[in-house]
Amino acid sequence: GAPEERCLAPGRPAPPDPPEPAGGAPGPGHEDFRPRIVPYYRDPNKPYKKVLRTRYIQTELGFHERLFVAVLTSKATLNTLAVAVNKTVAHHFPRLLYFTGLRGAKVPHGMVLVAHGDERPIWLMYETMNYIHQHFGADYDWFYIMQDDTYAQAEQVKALVTHLSINQDVYLGRAEEFIGGDEQARYCHGGFGYLVSRSLLLKLRPHLDSCRNEILSVRPDEWLGRCIIDFLGIPCVSQLQGQHYHTYELAKNTEPEKEEEEEFQAALAVHPVSDMTLMYRLHKQFSRIQLDKAYQEIQELQMQIRNLTALTPAGEAGTTWPVGINAPFLPKSRFEVISWDYFTEQHLFSCPDGSPKCELSGASKADVSEIMEWALEQLNRRYQPLLRFSKRQLLNGYRRFDPTRGMEYTLDLLLEAVTQKGHSYLLAKRVSLVRPLSKVEIIPMPYVTEATRVQLVLPLTVQDLDYVANFLDTFAMNTLDTHDNALLTLLFVYHPYDAQRVGQVDVFAGVKAMVGELEKRYAEVKIPWISVKTEVPSQVKLMDIVSKKHPVDTLFFLASVWTEINMEFLNRCRMNTISNWQVFFPVHFQEFNPALVYRGEQTASSSTDFLRDGHFDRHSFAEACFYNSDYMTARTKLAADILDQDEVLESMEVFDVFLRYSGLHLFRAVEPGLVQKYALRSCNPRLSEELYHRCVLSNLEGLASRSHLATALFEQEQANST
Repeated sequence: GAPEERCLAPGRPAPPDPPEPAGGAPGPGHEDFRPRIVPYYRDPNKPYKKVLRTRYIQTELGFHERLFVAVLTSKATLNTLAVAVNKTVAHHFPRLLYFTGLRGAKVPHGMVLVAHGDERPIWLMYETMNYIHQHFGADYDWFYIMQDDTYAQAEQVKALVTHLSINQDVYLGRAEEFIGGDEQARYCHGGFGYLVSRSLLLKLRPHLDSCRNEILSVRPDEWLGRCIIDFLGIPCVSQLQGQHYHTYELAKNTEPEKEEEEEFQAALAVHPVSDMTLMYRLHKQFSRIQLDKAYQEIQELQMQIRNLTALTPAGEAGTTWPVGINAPFLPKSRFEVISWDYFTEQHLFSCPDGSPKCELSGASKADVSEIMEWALEQLNRRYQPLLRFSKRQLLNGYRRFDPTRGMEYTLDLLLEAVTQKGHSYLLAKRVSLVRPLSKVEIIPMPYVTEATRVQLVLPLTVQDLDYVANFLDTFAMNTLDTHDNALLTLLFVYHPYDAQRVGQVDVFAGVKAMVGELEKRYAEVKIPWISVKTEVPSQVKLMDIVSKKHPVDTLFFLASVWTEINMEFLNRCRMNTISNWQVFFPVHFQEFNPALVYRGEQTASSSTDFLRDGHFDRHSFAEACFYNSDYMTARTKLAADILDQDEVLESMEVFDVFLRYSGLHLFRAVEPGLVQKYALRSCNPRLSEELYHRCVLSNLEGLASRSHLATALFEQEQANST
């Protein structure tokens, strides 16, 4: 017969079917449960509650950060040993705090310090454990506690915790016997650092007050060890789950550079470090050891790759150079060919501004110098002692960036070669080098939302009047009708001649009438305007006026009259602009002149031709998203740096202000959400030569593509010939 159906109360999920063994009969202890889909049911008699999701998926899933590091210091050593710890290993740990009893008037730069107000060692340890549990106990899996006279190999400590299970109560360090105590009980020596798991910290917290009152000890590490053993029964261990906590005790007058013992090279922690110089020498020596190990591993891997490549169908010919680095990018057409940039020791022949030749300076000069030094070092390493090379001149240099592997170089060097007998001669040698892409890192960014109000700023001149109606219609349709959180401020830029006649003829009267109509249609909307009189409408001067009339936390979107506002872009403006961190300069898509592109065949591109008949205008910096506070900070630095402000401001745009006078990230990216119809921009000759040249280039490159221009010229020549 049909299987029997079970009746369930409304809204109550059905219990899972009993487990069945492979034979079909139910059996105890069988774990292979069959999943069941339980339909969602909401009781209509109960009020609906909106589910609040967490800000980060990491919070919702209960993930913890892996490692928290606490450094115990003192007022006497805060500016010496603690600073040395901060400069050597602090940047390798994800989170590091310094704990002290008392502190001085000034805390060293870049250090997060917690002062407990009492220098007694036991009190400092008690308060530190309390603080760690209260503020970080729920966020981290492992807690590493060290002193400021300890040198810890940060990468080794991080690797250690990745191999340990978080489900055990762990008290790991250099195990020491209590003086006159039980031989079985051990505590972790504080000088060599020790690792405590989150589960042990949570169990220890209720007993810390009892430990403070009942356990007497001079040393804080002994006190903590006795507390953990007496109340939790967990002694310190130096080995756990197959992982060893290696340490090394430094003798007096030790020379780290001469230490070659295996015990020293394998140490996770070294103690005692008596002064800052010794800390830096230790860091240098351990960095050299790790670098040698890395090079050794690379050589072993390259040998394995060569051996395996010989067994592939391609054979040894399939081996790429350098071994282990991706093969060069193979273009499928001439449009995908990556061009080489030519350079000498003094000049670069592929310049960012498009000029054919510019001086080699800054990062590019440092890059070329480093590459030549490395090439010479490798040549000497290969041919010594038979030959010794020294550089005379760089004859030719070529470089290109291959996104699949990194920066490639080809150098033609004029070298002087000296033999073992002292004979010297000149020779030219070509070398090839690759600076491979290293490990990709995710840069942490501050959290932003799409709820921020955007303040649009639209500067208008007399030449822009023909395009204002379309801008306002688009703004009303895409922001006012959709109730987007965006406001608009108009900036009327009057020429001095027009400003004198504003009582008789206002050139912006039509625009003001359009604004009045919008405010009547949308009763809750107010569109203010600001009138400015100037012959040179400098972007920075205009922004100075707007900035003073808005709060410091205002998010500005500086637009142009050809900008077509839409919700998609406004959300990207909100997400890509971060206060005190990043400003956003989108590159809009400029459609070509339809008279040249379509030649009467059609008047507008269809939906399938979106972003086809046009280009991204990299010469335009008219659109920008930034916070008022960031602009004011950069503008203050500019005012303090220059004397003749009027002349300088006429040669600058807002982009230049942020580029030169702010330490913020400048995010410059193509923006498919900003599409502008073709229009011939009017270039003001009163602006600087660079800005005028940039405007002219924008107009010329916005005419049409090369193929369209060639077709138009060909048709014109045919017409002239007939």
